Amino acid sequence: MACKTSQTEVSSTNDSSMVVVDSLAQQQPMESDEQIIRRLESEISEYRASRTRDFDLLHTALDLRFDYGNETVVGEAVLTLKPYFFPQKTVVLDAKDFEIHAFGLLEEGRSTELNFYYNERKVTAYLPKSYSANDTIQVRIKYTAFPNKNTTAAGSAITDTKGIYFVNPQSKPGKPTQIWTQGETEYNSKWFPTIDSPNERATQEIKMTVDSKYRTLSNGKLLSSKENGDGTRTDHWKLDLAHAPYLAAIAVGDFVEIKDSWDGMPVNYYVEPEFEKGGKIVFQNTPEMIAYFSSLLGVPYPWSHYNQVVVRDFVTGAMENTTLTIFMEELNLNEREAIDSEWDGIIAHELFHQWFGDYVTTESWANLTLNEAFATYSEYLWYEYKNGRDEADLHHVSEIETYLDEAEVKQEDLIRFYHDKPDDMFDSHSYAKGGAILHMLRRHLGDEAFFKSLNHYLKKHAFQSVEVHDLRIAFEEVTGLDLNWFFNQWFLASGHPILEYEVDYSQEDNLLLTVSQRQDFSTTPLYRIPFKVSWYVNGERREKELVIDKAWQQFAIENGEPVDLLMVDEAVDLLAVKKTSRGKQHFINQFQASTLGIARYEALDSLKSMFASDEGVREIVAAALKDSFWSIREMALIGIAENPNWLLEIEGLEETIYQMAENDPKNTVRLGAIELLSVMDADKYANDFLRWINHPSYYVAGAALSAYLENENNVNREEIAGRFENEKNIRMLVALAGYYLSEETAGKSVWFSEKLDQLNGENRYYFLGYFSEYFSSVATDDSNIAIEKLSSIAKNDRTNYVRIGAFMGLFGFIDQPGVLDLAKEIYAQEKDPLAKRYEEMFLSQYLDEK
Repeated sequence: MACKTSQTEVSSTNDSSMVVVDSLAQQQPMESDEQIIRRLESEISEYRASRTRDFDLLHTALDLRFDYGNETVVGEAVLTLKPYFFPQKTVVLDAKDFEIHAFGLLEEGRSTELNFYYNERKVTAYLPKSYSANDTIQVRIKYTAFPNKNTTAAGSAITDTKGIYFVNPQSKPGKPTQIWTQGETEYNSKWFPTIDSPNERATQEIKMTVDSKYRTLSNGKLLSSKENGDGTRTDHWKLDLAHAPYLAAIAVGDFVEIKDSWDGMPVNYYVEPEFEKGGKIVFQNTPEMIAYFSSLLGVPYPWSHYNQVVVRDFVTGAMENTTLTIFMEELNLNEREAIDSEWDGIIAHELFHQWFGDYVTTESWANLTLNEAFATYSEYLWYEYKNGRDEADLHHVSEIETYLDEAEVKQEDLIRFYHDKPDDMFDSHSYAKGGAILHMLRRHLGDEAFFKSLNHYLKKHAFQSVEVHDLRIAFEEVTGLDLNWFFNQWFLASGHPILEYEVDYSQEDNLLLTVSQRQDFSTTPLYRIPFKVSWYVNGERREKELVIDKAWQQFAIENGEPVDLLMVDEAVDLLAVKKTSRGKQHFINQFQASTLGIARYEALDSLKSMFASDEGVREIVAAALKDSFWSIREMALIGIAENPNWLLEIEGLEETIYQMAENDPKNTVRLGAIELLSVMDADKYANDFLRWINHPSYYVAGAALSAYLENENNVNREEIAGRFENEKNIRMLVALAGYYLSEETAGKSVWFSEKLDQLNGENRYYFLGYFSEYFSSVATDDSNIAIEKLSSIAKNDRTNYVRIGAFMGLFGFIDQPGVLDLAKEIYAQEKDPLAKRYEEMFLSQYLDEK
């Protein structure tokens, strides 16, 4: 800083929009000496450094048995270690909530018991002498792990800290009995002693003795499976390439094996027996993903196997354990449901972690985005490859919006050396913002440089832990560019740019673009932003890259040929809030000219939202019904539903919509078309609805069932509804629930309760509204059933948004005695920050009304 002034330089101009950036000293009140000292002391004490490596963990061998009744793990661990550099006389291991029966040193086939101190978090064993970095030692710990002790909510992404979980250990009917683990961030030390840090790395073998009827899964290969003659079996799994301790995993349960392969390597999927056919469809693209990512990165899939298993009650969406990804139960789909499976994104995300996270691992949780940004961006890469750029770009925009939504509440450095606990890192900054930053870097450098840099990064740091500077240096070594500016503003600072721009079209062959950065410079960088402008001449797309690196700048486009439409960041590559004034004609021109689906999507959205009643807009919407991008066709249907007068004003519209309902290749589009037909002429299309009810896609069938049941002229509605009462799919259930509500059908309390119990996750959330409304408006005599069930879900459901939905449902009964107090009790017990914020908002609004 000694060679920089305290004034940020801006372009010289008389324009009234110029931003003058004062020094921080002028913007902020002066700190006293004492305040400065306290702040600096806090920066030292609260800094989240990478864990010091006193020992290098080389190998972990576990022998495990499980006590289902007490939900405990009885284990023996043999750890092979060596001092990392400095001589050591003690070994400190993470071992949370254990009962340690023995701690021994293994030497020359003998075990010498060691004195040890245990505080229920860490165990410190005292070695008989000092060992140097040239020595290798083995210690053996016999223990019982109590995962249910001292469990807390980890955070919004990972909702529990048990490390190992017993699902239905009493084997009650209606739910499978399972065991599975979730070690991220530092929870594997809840079931085996280790050095529970991401910058550690060791090979591993696990023996599990289980009931013979269950299948076991773990990292690496299954070496042997031995029947013990007492109804149990011991399986021996081994991973012979080193990985971080948090990636160790096991799963035990009644799973069927669906065999697949890639290039001769086993690629298998494990689901509950009833979902075998669906599981084959859900995971069917995995080998193609492995092939694509291996080719794209120039690094073949680095492990010997790849297994994926779906379990019950998982505490996060999925976990990328080395060679064994565990997924939440929402991926349990039957064969019919799997037709519309939309889980490729999460499957690609977890697979990409096998390179970014498992093969090369963040050295500290402060650097988590080195795992999660890449996994998030892999979703874009897969959609781009498999479904085309338009769908990938739409996904990218949704990620940007996810981050910007969170940025309204907080703005953090992407690499965060200051955080309360590691789980705080699992947010939309580490994921969505990180992925968007990689996308910008790719677009700036070009594909060849970007992917060659990733190849270099992976090969250079294979089986190592990394920090953000390793990534930067890898890119610099490949490209020859200094990229400190990019990493400093995006990875090591908080916030995002706010860009205001306007285009001067007065000189058509040389347009003038004016751009200002409007973010708060006291907390957010003044960015250097490479960006693209584009225009079309006779249908041919032209593009130019510019760089804004001042608070206010002007750019002469020098387009040469007359142009009346200039698009700034047409592909929405930038992670930025962009503000400008664009009128109806701009969006019409953009929709008609752009070859990029995301730009046409933006134009159509703006036209139907802001200019629906204006001349020319309905014709654009009609044209959008035939767009090549399914999401635009879907949005056009929404626009027509919002403006039903268009149905009469656009010639041939009804036939177009009917053909979409009958033949559109995207089932979500067919759904929207069916809903519109029911508004247009429900009687005319009644027979079509009956036919579509049997369509293989639940999107189509559910929409058709709703359309048929909503029409009072269909005299056999009760009989039709009865045919589908045993359905479990949410789209069919919502159709039935809506019908029972509209008809105020009595006697359906048991049906609503049973269906709610069968659902989980998003499906349960969607059904909660129908459930609470039925009991509050129809089955009022059974309201106690609803209150009890809603309160139980609001207290205990594993998913925060489901707890929020149940909490809100209680307010349909808020005037009944004790319900308001019950809501207050639930609010007081809620630990998740997001859920608590929503509950507080809802509760306080009601109290204000009172």
